[in-house]
Amino acid sequence: MSEKDNMPQKSVLTNFVGDIKNIINDARNHAIRSIDHARVVMYWSIGKRIFEEEQLGKDRADYGSYLIKNLASQIVPVYGSGFGVRQLQRCRQFYKVYPIASALRTQLCWTQYKQLIAISDPDKREYYELEAVNEGWTSRQLERQINSMLYERLLLSNDKEKVLAVARNERTPESPTEIIKDPMVLEFLGLERKPQYYEKDLESELINHISDFLLELGKGFTFVARQKRLLIEDDEYFADLVFYNRLLRSFVIIELKTHKLTHQDLGQLQLYVNYYDRYERQPDENPTIGILLCTDKNDTAVRLTLPEDNKTILASKYQLYLPTKEQLINEINAVKKLAQQSK
Repeated sequence: MSEKDNMPQKSVLTNFVGDIKNIINDARNHAIRSIDHARVVMYWSIGKRIFEEEQLGKDRADYGSYLIKNLASQIVPVYGSGFGVRQLQRCRQFYKVYPIASALRTQLCWTQYKQLIAISDPDKREYYELEAVNEGWTSRQLERQINSMLYERLLLSNDKEKVLAVARNERTPESPTEIIKDPMVLEFLGLERKPQYYEKDLESELINHISDFLLELGKGFTFVARQKRLLIEDDEYFADLVFYNRLLRSFVIIELKTHKLTHQDLGQLQLYVNYYDRYERQPDENPTIGILLCTDKNDTAVRLTLPEDNKTILASKYQLYLPTKEQLINEINAVKKLAQQSK
């Protein structure tokens, strides 16, 4: 039999082997998820039993503390340090926060639930729980989103009900501000805090950490191009980064600036957005969105430079480190003040 005759058989064999590999991988992943969920149910059941026992001695203020310490001393020698006082306290808190067993999500592991029960605000906790499931976040990604204060940053330009409705899949984002955050946090790049660095360095690091950058960008983003060449008559221009957002159904062009935003920067980005709208966008797609990532910006200057009805050109300040709670509070107050001045 010739090599040519063997080609169809090789193709069939390749597909067959691929199918078997998928079956094995799916089974392994299902087994891991099953073990993770069994662990979650175990800790929930322990918490439930501790809570029930506490109620029997509710007339003693210190009964709960005594109960857990005594329990830990009995089971740690048998089952190890993973059942110490702190862990048993988490179990009790877990049951109190999630008292209905059927509401426990099979997609979430114990590490993720530990992060969730540490959040006191129920709306904030619900947001992270829903998005961890919707977006398939790992434990590390969930921790990163909580530490970067994703929820608070979304609330800077949106009301709480809109943010939660999107997470609940009750509505689709209708405007860029519902998805795009200001400020953006790029701590995952690991860049040093030096006075000056080149835009190409920032761009290269974003490409090298594209999965982390997509996580920071948020829902629905897909990478399209880097340094996209735009030929306008005899002049060449290059858009730094181009993405597509399937929820907004529009191209998203990102320009990187390692300085405070200027009106010239806005004009440059407007040129790229207009080009995409006229030559790349399909009739059934929404207008192209432009984002200027800069180290600082003057919001009043941005508003005066752009048309009053502007909904597609956005300026977002970026920072190379995780924000503190105080920084976010200052940002929120500044946004509120700006909103009051514009009324």
